Order: sequence, then structure tokens, then C-alpha cells
Amino acid sequence: MAESSKTDVRISKALSWLLRHGAEKEGLILGTGGWAKLEDVLRKPTFKKVKVDKVKEIVANCPKQRFALKEENGEFYIRANQGHSIQVDDLDLEEITIASDAESVVHGTYYRHWNSIKEQGLCRMNRTHIHFAPGLPGEAGVISGMRSSCQIFIYVDLAKALRDGFKFFKSANNVIMCSGNEAGYLPPEYFLKVVDKRTNKELV
Repeated sequence: MAESSKTDVRISKALSWLLRHGAEKEGLILGTGGWAKLEDVLRKPTFKKVKVDKVKEIVANCPKQRFALKEENGEFYIRANQGHSIQVDDLDLEEITIASDAESVVHGTYYRHWNSIKEQGLCRMNRTHIHFAPGLPGEAGVISGMRSSCQIFIYVDLAKALRDGFKFFKSANNVIMCSGNEAGYLPPEYFLKVVDKRTNKELV
């Protein structure tokens, strides 16, 4: 990997951590919708020597569209589109109210997690939502929502989950999210099917 690419990855990861998880710890104020003043972000020691143009380039070129950037009255603001473990007021999410709003709702995972998932369900862990993709990696409209290295695809029965009161939302970069039940889980009874990526066979 070229040195410039390594630098971009480092900056992108640092932005992700700060805007999704570390804002409060770092004393960064996130406004409504998770927006932070870019000027305040670039004052942090991690971003020493990082210029506004470099951030613009990283945001524009991020294949998963993790960030959004806007300009208001000559000042730039940046946010993470999803993936927060900190509570964000009025994050720009579109609620999914009928199953036809999302043809597929798929969570990608690994065999090392499967025994726990099939017993307890999917958990939001330290995040505010469980993340899903609207299809499989490489399909049209699938920008983010799961890693391409996932070994297992868990398809959700969206209609059943909505009927039972679970709330689903779509982020600005087309990630589908659900906060789960009071304990933060989407139980296994809402799994439509579970498929092994390599063999394309369903798991029981």
C-alpha cells in the first residue's frame, strides 16, 4: 500500500473512532444529527497537520460512505453516517415502516459467533444499533453494513419483526439498523434463513 493510502486509512479510522465513539472522551461537541465542527476535529492532536482538503478527499473517496461533510456559513461540519456507540440526537435516519421498503435485510457474521447468535440472537453490543445490509456485498445499493470477509449471512424476517414492534431505520449510506429489544437483541425467531457464504447452503 502506498504511503499516501496508509495515511488516508489512518485518518479515516481516527475520524470513525472520534465521531462514532470517542467524542465525549475527547471533549468534542456533537450537535444535532451528529455533526461536529471540522475545525474542532482538526484541533485534536491525532489530526495534527491534516488539512481540510485532505478530509474532503477522504470523505468523497470512502467506498462505504462512512462520513458526510457539509458547509454552512463558510464553516465545515462532519459526521459519521452510522456506527455510533454514543447517543446522537436526531441522527439522519429514515424509518422503515413496511417490509416492502427493504427487499433484503442481511447481517453478516463469522462462525466463531454463530453458536451464541443461534441461541440468543443478534446483539447490538456496544453500538446503539445492530447493523444490516440491504443485500449481499457487491450487489447494487449495498455500500456498507457488513464486512466482505463474513462467512455467514443471516436474513431477517422484516415483516414479522415490524409486526412485533421492532424499529428499523436506514442511514444516509444505506445501512439498515435496529436497536433490538430492551436487552439489545434481535432474537433468532426473526431469522428468515441463515446461509453459509462458501457453500450457499442453509444452516440449521
